[in-house]
Amino acid sequence: MITRYEHNPIIKPEDVKPSIEGYKVVGAFNPGATRFGDEIMLLVRIAESCEPEAGSVRVPVYRFERDGAHPAIQEFRIDECEQSDDTRVVFCNGRTYLTSLSHIRLARSRDGIHFKVDTEPFIYPIDESEEYGVEDARVTFVDGKYYITYTAISGDSWATALAVTEDFKNVERKGIIFHPENKDVAIFPEKVNGMYVALNRPNNTLFGKPSIWYSESPDLIHWGNHRCILRPRHGNRWEAQRIGAGAPPIKTARGWLVICHGKGDTGAYSLFCVLLDLEKPYKVLKQSSEPLMVPEEHYETNGFFPNVVFSNGVVERDGKLFVYYGASDDTTNVAITDIESLLEHLDDSC
Repeated sequence: MITRYEHNPIIKPEDVKPSIEGYKVVGAFNPGATRFGDEIMLLVRIAESCEPEAGSVRVPVYRFERDGAHPAIQEFRIDECEQSDDTRVVFCNGRTYLTSLSHIRLARSRDGIHFKVDTEPFIYPIDESEEYGVEDARVTFVDGKYYITYTAISGDSWATALAVTEDFKNVERKGIIFHPENKDVAIFPEKVNGMYVALNRPNNTLFGKPSIWYSESPDLIHWGNHRCILRPRHGNRWEAQRIGAGAPPIKTARGWLVICHGKGDTGAYSLFCVLLDLEKPYKVLKQSSEPLMVPEEHYETNGFFPNVVFSNGVVERDGKLFVYYGASDDTTNVAITDIESLLEHLDDSC
C-alpha cells in the first residue's frame, strides 16, 4: 500500500548548513512539499541549537532590529538558569528560552528523492510574534501562487501565519490568520462553492480532544464558518490523544483525500487517510480504521522525539504519490504510494 524509500532518511541534520557560526543543526524534518517547474520543492523545518561552551548556557535567539531580523546567541552563567522538566525549555533570569529554534529552509530535487538543501533560511522569525521560531510549513498552489501556512511560536503561544510566493525567492508575509492556539492548517488547492477552504486544529484544554476543523474564507485572510468535522475515535489506540490534518487535500473523483496524523495512547504519531465530500468538504465520507504508517524503522523510533511519523507534504509524480514525512523530529523521509491504494485503504463509512 505504501513503501518507504529503502535509503531513508533523504535529508539529515548533517546535510544542512547552520544559519550562523555557533549554531548546530539538530533536526531537518516535517517538510511541506510542492511541484515548482520541473523540480520538487520541500519546505523543511530546520531546528538549531547552540554549540555548548563550558561554564555557560547558550540558547539561540533572534534579534529584531531596524535593518531586519538576525539569528544570534544569548549566553548566561549556569547559576542564572534553571532547566525545565521539558528538555526543550530553559529558564534564565526569569525568562523562558527554547534550547532549539526552528526556521523553514528550501530543498530542491529533480527526481523527488535526492535533494539539495539551500544554504540560507527561507522563512524565519521576523518579529515578536515568531520569536520562538517558525515550524511545519504546508504549501498549496492556488490561483497561480504558492500559499504557505506555518506555525508561529512566541511568548503568547502558537498560532498559524500565512506567506505567499510566486518564485520561492520573494515572500510576502500576510501575518497570523488563525489565532492562538491553532495549527495544522492545510488549504485546499481550489475554491469550493466560491470560497477558499482549509482544515485546521484548534487546541482543546477542557472539553474534548484536539480535533480537525473545517473553515472558509473569501480571501485566505479572514476565516469563518468554523466547524469540527473529525474527532479522535473512542477506543482507537492510534489516535487516543489527538488528530490533525497533514498535507493539503488531494482532489480525486471520489472526494478530497487527506492524509492525517494521530497521536496514540503511547504518545506515538501515526498516519491515517480520510475522504471528504467534493462539494461539502466538511462532510466525512470514509476513514481508515488502521494506520497507513506507524513508527517502525530505527529512524522513526529513535531521535529527538521518538516514535513519530508526521507528514505535511505530498506530491504527485508519474502516477505515484510521494509522501514526505518527518521522523522523530529528526530527519526527512519519503514513502511512495498511489491514490487508488489509499482510496482502497478507506474502509469505514461515516
